[in-house]
Amino acid sequence: MARYVDRFSLAGRRAFVSGASKGIGLEICAVLADAGADIVAVARDTEGLAAARKAVEQEGRECLTIEADMATVDGPRDAAQQALAHFGMIEILVNNAGISTPNSLLETKVEDWDQIMAVNLRAPFLLTQALGPKMIERGLGKIINISSQTGVVAIDDHCAYAASKNGLNALTKSITCEWAKHNIQCNAICPTVILTPMGEKVWGEPAKGDPMKAKIPAGRFGRPAEVADLVLYLASPASDLINGDTIMIDGGYTAL
Repeated sequence: MARYVDRFSLAGRRAFVSGASKGIGLEICAVLADAGADIVAVARDTEGLAAARKAVEQEGRECLTIEADMATVDGPRDAAQQALAHFGMIEILVNNAGISTPNSLLETKVEDWDQIMAVNLRAPFLLTQALGPKMIERGLGKIINISSQTGVVAIDDHCAYAASKNGLNALTKSITCEWAKHNIQCNAICPTVILTPMGEKVWGEPAKGDPMKAKIPAGRFGRPAEVADLVLYLASPASDLINGDTIMIDGGYTAL
């Protein structure tokens, strides 16, 4: 059996990370590069993509940055084609891009609903569809969907977000059902509140954040590195038997 460092190594692998310009996505780029992967960093934010490139290159790995809008149909497809044209093969797909527009059920606008579904659910489908054939051809692939605790246990003012993430969990299982036979593992990670810029925006006020923290047995919100480390595990050979799972990283919230 290989030493543990080899089982967690991503040497020779290429990882595509959407929503790579900040927060969890930026941390994922750095952690996967540290483990030996070259990175395709995709986002809309030019400055953020420059930060992702710097983080990856500091680890001695190559970083291809692509500006793309995950809310469109062409954005994910074009980004995938650029990645394949550059690297020839993408072994690891991390569907991390996500948006949320918190609002009550009655006040949620159709336009917000549609955009959330486009970014959080349709884009992962399109990227999987575009990058999957090469994985199938080679008989090797890791697809990691960054979902949410809210896709498993709903909370107030997140109806569209919860529906999109629940759908992403179902997509994860569908991919596994069809592609496990090709040695492709697909799993979803469901974090609780993570202190990213988006997490701070929604939960930073004590009046809103403290009651949520009180429901978490660990008594705190998560950090981007804690999600990125789980992504590394699921991207590595160490997790080859884990497939179709929805993995909570929630400080015990769903244990109650």
